Order: sequence, then C-alpha cells, then structure tokens
Amino acid sequence: MFQTFEVSARPEQGPPRLAALRGAMKAAGLDGWITPRADIHQGEYVAERDALLQWLTGFTGSAGFCAATADRAAVFVDGRYRLQVREQVADVFAPVDWPATQLPGWLRAALPEGGRVGFDPWLHTLAEVAAWEKALAGSGIEMVAHDNLVAPLWEDRPPPPDAPFTVWPIEVAGEDHAAKRARLGKGIAAAGAGVAVLTGPDSIAWLLNIRGSDVRCNPVPHALAFLHSDGSVDLFAGPGKADPLRAHLGDAVRLHDRDGFETALAALSGPVLVDPQRAPVAVAQVLGAAGIALVEGDDPCILPKARKNPAELRGMRAAHLRDGAAMVNFLAWVTRAAPEGGLTEISVVEKLEGFRRATNKLIDVSFDTIAGTGPHGAINHYRVTEATNLPVQQGELLLVDSGGQYVDGTTDITRTIPVGKPPAGAAGAFTRVLKGMVALSRVRFPHGVTGGQLDALARYHLWLAGQDFDHGTGHGVGAGLSVHEGPQRISRISNVPLEPGMIVSNEPGYYREGAFGIRIENLLVVEEKAPPEGGDPDRRWLGFETITFVPIERRLIVADMLDEGERAWVDAYHAEVLARIGPRVEGEALDWLKAACAPL
Repeated sequence: MFQTFEVSARPEQGPPRLAALRGAMKAAGLDGWITPRADIHQGEYVAERDALLQWLTGFTGSAGFCAATADRAAVFVDGRYRLQVREQVADVFAPVDWPATQLPGWLRAALPEGGRVGFDPWLHTLAEVAAWEKALAGSGIEMVAHDNLVAPLWEDRPPPPDAPFTVWPIEVAGEDHAAKRARLGKGIAAAGAGVAVLTGPDSIAWLLNIRGSDVRCNPVPHALAFLHSDGSVDLFAGPGKADPLRAHLGDAVRLHDRDGFETALAALSGPVLVDPQRAPVAVAQVLGAAGIALVEGDDPCILPKARKNPAELRGMRAAHLRDGAAMVNFLAWVTRAAPEGGLTEISVVEKLEGFRRATNKLIDVSFDTIAGTGPHGAINHYRVTEATNLPVQQGELLLVDSGGQYVDGTTDITRTIPVGKPPAGAAGAFTRVLKGMVALSRVRFPHGVTGGQLDALARYHLWLAGQDFDHGTGHGVGAGLSVHEGPQRISRISNVPLEPGMIVSNEPGYYREGAFGIRIENLLVVEEKAPPEGGDPDRRWLGFETITFVPIERRLIVADMLDEGERAWVDAYHAEVLARIGPRVEGEALDWLKAACAPL
C-alpha cells in the first residue's frame, strides 16, 4: 500500500553534505559541480541508488539539478516544483526558476572570472552539455567531464536493483520483436549507420517486448543495447537479470553483462547512430577515443513506440475501463466519507490504491499518487509523506492525480473533489479549466499540427480571466510503459506533429498558492477524423478519442459559464461514462455514478 521513496536527506543534512561536496571539488581542482536528477538512462524515475540529487539536497521532484560553487549553491526546478522545492531543501540551496534562468547564465554570474565546472559524463546528454558549452563560449568557463563527486560521499548508498526481467506478451505488444528489430534495422542503414546505441530502457523494453522492475512505477528494464542494421541486438544488463528471457529473445539477441558495455562500445564498427537528446556524453567520448564515426539522429524506437498499434490501443482501452471502475468506487467512497471527517491525504492514497489492486490486474501504480488537499493541491507534483500528511477538511478542494500500470496498459487521471462548500473562486476557475479541457477534446486539426500549436486552446478561457498554469497541458503516455513518454506532448515548447496512434494527456489546471489546486485530466488517442462540416475535404484531418471514463465533478461546474456545445459535450461524455462503467460497479458506487452522470 502506501510507500515513500526515502533517501535520507533531511534539511539539516544539506549543509554538511554540501560542505563535503565542496571539499571534493577543491581536491579535484574544480570550481563548480552539477548534480542532476538523472541516471545513465535519463528516465523520469531513478532507482534509490541513483537518487544523488535527493541525497544531496532533499529535493524529490522528477526534474531538476543542483549547481554548486565554492560560495553558491542552487536547485534549478520548473514551474511544477516551485512550491515543493522551498519546503524540501535547506537554506544553503537557493531555488532557481528554470528554464527561465539557464545554467550558463547562472554560472557566468557565479564564476565571473571563469572557472572549471565538473559534471559526470554518464549523467548528462550530448545535447544538454553542447547547449551549455555554446552558451558559455567566450566566458572562460570550462565544462569538465569528471568521475562523479557525490556518489563516493554517500556511505550507505543502496545497491543496484537486481530483479530479473520479464516478457511482455505478444497479445498486448501486437508485434513480434523480430519484426520490430528487422524494420528498425533498415531505418538505421538508411540513416547511414551500421548500429544504433540504445540507452533508454523504455526503448529497449518496447523493442524486445520485455519489462522490468528496476524503478518504481515505470516497468522498464535497466539495460543498454546495440541495435544493428541487420536487426540483431546486443543487450547489456546486470548479472542474471536477462537470463529468464533467453528463449523469448532467441539467438539474434545476444546477452552480455552490463560491465562489458564500454569495452563493446569501443569495439563497434562505425558509423554508429547516437541520439544526442538521450545518450550520455560518455558514449560519444568512448566512440571518439576509439576513432569510431558517430552519426547523430533520433533513437529509432521513439516514434514507432509512440504510434500505438491496434493491440496496444485495445489494451489501453481495456485498462482504462478497469481503472474507470476503480476510480468510480473511490470517488463514491471519498464523496461519502470526506464530509464525515477523519480522512487524511495518506488514507486517500491507500484507499485509491486498494480499489485498483482489487481489480487483480494491477502491476503497480504508474506514478506516486498525488493527493493534495487545500494548499497542497496547489503544489503541482505534491507527494504526501508522513511528515506532510494533512487532514481532509470541510471547505477545501481535494486534488487526486493518479494512475495504474496494468497487465495490458497504463492509466493517468486527475479529478478535483470539493469537500463541503468550495472555497471562493474555485467553481469559476474549475469551469474555466473544464472549458479548456473540452476545447481540446473536441478540436479537429490538419495533419502536421503540433502539440505546441494546440496548447493555447486549453488556456484561452483562463487567460481571459487573467489566470494560467505553469505546466504543459499534456504529455505522451506509453502502453504498459512510462506514464510520461515522448516525443509527443501538448505544450507550448513542443514542435512534434501529432500522429495517429499517439496518446496524450489533456490536463489543464489552475493553482492558487496557499489555497487550492484544480486539475482535470483525461487521456486522448490521436486518430484520423472526417473533415469538419463544410471543411476542406482535400485535407487530412485528425482529432482525439477520449479513453478515460470517469465523471467530472458536477458540483464545481458553473453551468451558465458553458456554451451550448460545451454543455452538450459534458452531457454526452457523462452518458458514455455511465454506459461503459455502470455495468462494472454496483451498490452505492452505481448510485453515485448515476447521480454524477446526470445531465447538467
């Protein structure tokens, strides 16, 4: 049930740990050091062993980094974590608004006379470091690849995860891994390379139809791989982890110990395809030292993985119906229990996970459940701990963002629940958020449109009221893989065209610091659509299929703020929720569902 990912990092431990790092910097002849929230694989979640940023600073968010010099230290976080970071780190670490403030600019101010700034080349991508070096040109500041300075300071650092990998069944994968390997191998040859280096566990999991349990919530295997143009693969993993897969993988997938990766990398015949957005700097260093030609290009698995095949979509739809029933049971319970008192954020998390586990199809939650009541709802990625656990009280909003990893797919849903009378301004803001969510659900758009071009649809009504939210409107979602998956997303910084089969979240929100948070989230599948009535029939049109079926809180909807089309969408959505989920629940949950799905 309720778990916390605890790496010992209390605020009072920040100063001595920072002092120890500064001592290591001085001994190494470095004027600065960068500690990222990343491992070699650049995934969102890291194993406990790899939580170096959390150990050093106390910050538990899924994105960010620390920059330290002899007299300054900062934790760079984006808008999701601006409130959280202030609660978690000691005063010796100054929170920095990122990406508004970029590392090179901060370094120029912190090291005006120049300096040597160290980084672990296994923990930063080629693109990241290249951007830093370009921005630092002429400053006299040098980025220096160096052995990690933080890891040796962590005396009780956990061991690497050692659970064996498992097979992802063909029934939900939809394509044999031999066919995937052969198809992608041809693309590697067309890119002018003989082999591609894969460092993303999600890519390797999808390519080989395997899964792992090396990090919480995301069922990915900690592994590295070479995909050759002939479709064969060299797979590198920890001792014994891939042994159960030998029959599944066959002779064309050769198994190696993880420790042999660097030696094998240096022995490749070039050119070698490397994704600068995903591969560590160390990969390029090893290839360069061996005189092997490097070709920069996208990880060949990224787009094929994002375009879900029919079997993957069937599994995702089935998972969402199952999850929808669990959510309805939960919402019926919390609507009844919250006004009676006695609930806390932790008890809400535990109860919801219990409903999901009762399906007997749950592998794990798809991320740490966000259950924020009152002011905690305004912390975008809040994660309750024993120390922060608040009671659920009358007159507050309870924001619950959660999901499941099921045997056939991945879910992610957010609902906002009023406990008693909503706080002032909450219903109006909720309705504006809903209007944006409905606009995105209804839109049709031509082929070639990006998530960046659609993002404003979800914000328009908030902007009219002088309101906004500091996160993207939507992220890509994997099929039985990472709940946050690229390259597609709905965000003002996205330039990736949406394509049929891609799955994105639709989750606008509004957050009033110290008071409440609002977010509504459904998952959408990009699909081909007929032209809008009277539209240009010569163009190819796309739109969205909603696959999340859970009522939207009617008690927070100001119906008079919706136009006719918006009201019709909400009523039609609720009618479909009742038709699809009604047969899956009973008793009080069914009674609640019928009332929650009544027309506006």
